[in-house]
Amino acid sequence: MSDRAEPRGRRSARLPWYGEGLRFSCLPGCGACCTKHGDCDWVYLEGDDAERIAAHLGLTREEFLERRCEKEDGLDVLRMDGPDCPFLEGSSCAVYAARPRQCRTFPFWRENLRTRSAWEKLHEFCPGIGAGEPHSLEAIRARLDEESAG
Repeated sequence: MSDRAEPRGRRSARLPWYGEGLRFSCLPGCGACCTKHGDCDWVYLEGDDAERIAAHLGLTREEFLERRCEKEDGLDVLRMDGPDCPFLEGSSCAVYAARPRQCRTFPFWRENLRTRSAWEKLHEFCPGIGAGEPHSLEAIRARLDEESAG
């Protein structure tokens, strides 16, 4: 198979390198995606993320942004004062039901799917890459659409 991703902005008749699906499963007790590593040091808040998390915590959007967030390149991000997401408790997410879009769509992000090697590099910190049942091309595209809906 080719290591090339499909052209950006359109879906060609030719399948992307992951056209036959990809295996991924969150593994119990992991939480590795919720820790700082390399380029993955920010949790960006998009769309209604801030409102949803604030409501989950019983705060107004403004209170949540003031207490738990900061700006990075003009965007709202969770304040990451330690090595882990501030909502990581043990290996569980304290705001799982209201977690940000970025968290809901991991690892099916465009940058992770550009090439097979980019996908496989995730296994350095994410033991769920290559585990579990395969996600179909249609399911992956749905996650990409959700990631893009901002």
